[in-house]
Amino acid sequence: MEKIEKFEIYQRRFLGNKLKVMPLIEKIIESEIKNFNSFCDIFAGTGTVGWYFNKENLQIITNDLLYSNYIPLRAFLSDEEFDEKKIEELLKEFNSIKDCEDNYVSINFGNKYFCNNNARIIGEVRERIHKYFLNDIINPKEKAILLTSLLYAMDKIANTVGHYDAYRNIKDIPYKPLKFLMPDIDKRKNQNNLIFNMDANILIREIECDVLYIDPPYNSRQYSDTYHLPENIIRWEKPELHGKAMKFDRSTLKSKYSSKEAAKAFADLIENAKCKYILFSYNNMANKGHSRSNARISDEEIMEILSKKGRVKIYEKEHKEFTTGKSKRGDNKERIFFVKVKK
Repeated sequence: MEKIEKFEIYQRRFLGNKLKVMPLIEKIIESEIKNFNSFCDIFAGTGTVGWYFNKENLQIITNDLLYSNYIPLRAFLSDEEFDEKKIEELLKEFNSIKDCEDNYVSINFGNKYFCNNNARIIGEVRERIHKYFLNDIINPKEKAILLTSLLYAMDKIANTVGHYDAYRNIKDIPYKPLKFLMPDIDKRKNQNNLIFNMDANILIREIECDVLYIDPPYNSRQYSDTYHLPENIIRWEKPELHGKAMKFDRSTLKSKYSSKEAAKAFADLIENAKCKYILFSYNNMANKGHSRSNARISDEEIMEILSKKGRVKIYEKEHKEFTTGKSKRGDNKERIFFVKVKK
């Protein structure tokens, strides 16, 4: 029988994906740090940074507040047992689904974010994963792998511009086949890794690491708004939905880093960090473009807060930022602030 095709953690559309900035991060680590035993990505998002540095004899700690980001982190990076043959058989089962009844996904998101047929299949697959887990057919790691396959399959065929803040207003959404693939997991590298689904400011009090990488939201756009749909489907609590975009109540998922409390939250995070080195990613969008896109923490605040831990160096890289097409922002640089923490 044909083997299921595999996919990588970075093959997902996500605002702020750090894949293109990895050479800069690697350059800083090679020149400033060289040797380290643990690396923490405390605002992991898609998990690209932690995945990039994941190797044998190095502990990776990853965390994200969104459950729909935590699940792929757990699938790709956690040190838990799973049966690959079982997963392959279930993915083949999902790929063979052609017709199914209307469900939570098709009723709420059909002919909006997905064509009706794909919405029905997504809902059917999500319900099967839920039942298989409740009936002990799959364990938590296997559930995470199947949900990750679903998440990435949805992303490939969604009727959106790369996020889920809104859908494209098309009368007849063209059909694209859903393909459920296997996450490419290297079990040898995952020993001792830790995966969390917590508020970063709470987690920082509970962990220690050599290298702390911090990549918080930059502006007032909440990720829980932008990715409400995958968050809803991965959680599978079937909440009541509101508005044209069909969003659920996300009040518990709001980040302080996208609010006026950003500088205060950042100061608290840095004060409680137990690490040897800090790499802080923050672009230079202080006063450019749309006001919602402007950085919530000023350079002066960043320098004042980080300087309390040690001497600050700034590395820069030109970086093409996601825009709606309506605002021109001029040159935009991805900056990484580096601190060797005072002993």
